[in-house]
Amino acid sequence: MSFRSDVKAVKLRRDRVVVVLATKVYVYRFSDLKLLDQINTQPNPRGLVALCPHPSNNVLACPGVNRGHVRVELYDVRKSTIITAHESDLARLQLNGDGSLVATASDKGTLLRVFDTHTGAQLRELRRGVDRAAVYCLAFAPDSNFLACSSDKGPVHIFSLGGDGHRVLSQ
Repeated sequence: MSFRSDVKAVKLRRDRVVVVLATKVYVYRFSDLKLLDQINTQPNPRGLVALCPHPSNNVLACPGVNRGHVRVELYDVRKSTIITAHESDLARLQLNGDGSLVATASDKGTLLRVFDTHTGAQLRELRRGVDRAAVYCLAFAPDSNFLACSSDKGPVHIFSLGGDGHRVLSQ
């Protein structure tokens, strides 16, 4: 495979290969590398993309064409959803294990948001802090009851998605 611009990220799964360029996401079938989809995005220098690992759920999330928007592709039901996640650029996005939730962080790094991938509805808004931060990673627990966030500020924040709990772990 060759591309006319730099590859920013690659995600693999048993049946899919996802290649992220600066303003485009390509989705290929793994077995024969047949192009299945190509998605235009906002400039994406971080190579943001999330691919659901669950073998029976074909869900992909990537930046939309507008600043702070997330595009969610539900390939099994042939549905595309655009989520207005943040006013500023996206810093991170992450799908949970079954692809039913997507978590986002903006460049500001103060707020994390969790959305339903089927409806686009915002389910939670979580405050990481009040100072600007570079969010490095978002990760769901296997049961999707917790969301972890690490940033350049040091502590790892763990948010309970089932209640109002929030823990901060120091490095």
